[in-house]
Amino acid sequence: MRRHHKLPFGTELTADGVRFRLWAPRAHKVELLLEAPAIPALPMVAEPDGWFSLTTGKAGAGSRYRYSVDGAPYPDPASRYQPDSVHRASEVIDPAAYEWRDADWRGRPRHELVIYELHLGAFSERGDFTGAIAHLDHLVELGVTAIELMPIAECPGRRNWGYDGVQWFAPSARYGRPEELKALIDECHARGVAVFLDVVY
Repeated sequence: MRRHHKLPFGTELTADGVRFRLWAPRAHKVELLLEAPAIPALPMVAEPDGWFSLTTGKAGAGSRYRYSVDGAPYPDPASRYQPDSVHRASEVIDPAAYEWRDADWRGRPRHELVIYELHLGAFSERGDFTGAIAHLDHLVELGVTAIELMPIAECPGRRNWGYDGVQWFAPSARYGRPEELKALIDECHARGVAVFLDVVY
């Protein structure tokens, strides 16, 4: 089963390539900077209410990009993945590419919840989404029926608690790729374990 929550901003894969959309109400000129593949800057079209957009077939899933706003390069504030850091290029992600295996998951009643809060960086030897999967059976044996992931939004620095996230749509690359987060959720649901996110806005 594939799921995809479309966003009115950021990137969306389309039949024509990728639609890029940025809200920059004070900007005079916005361009798309494709870094992988590297091509000359592509001007974005100004829309009402401060939006700029562009759909191009020169990008696809895996493309690295930034926006040039009045000449200054910035990552996408609605990035779904920041592979190198919060200040570097964003990566186009195909959110519908992951094949979910939890079609029968219906959640747990509130009175059944026994929540285990965990920090991905400290929970396993690997310190990432994949490493956490190896310890799920132990949590189930303890009677845990839900995990609450401490903030996983991309944030500056190598390790921290996650409470200074700046890329709210991008799971931190230090914990793995978006599809690895989805695999962790799938594995939790397969064991009857709900997943909550601790978020900071």
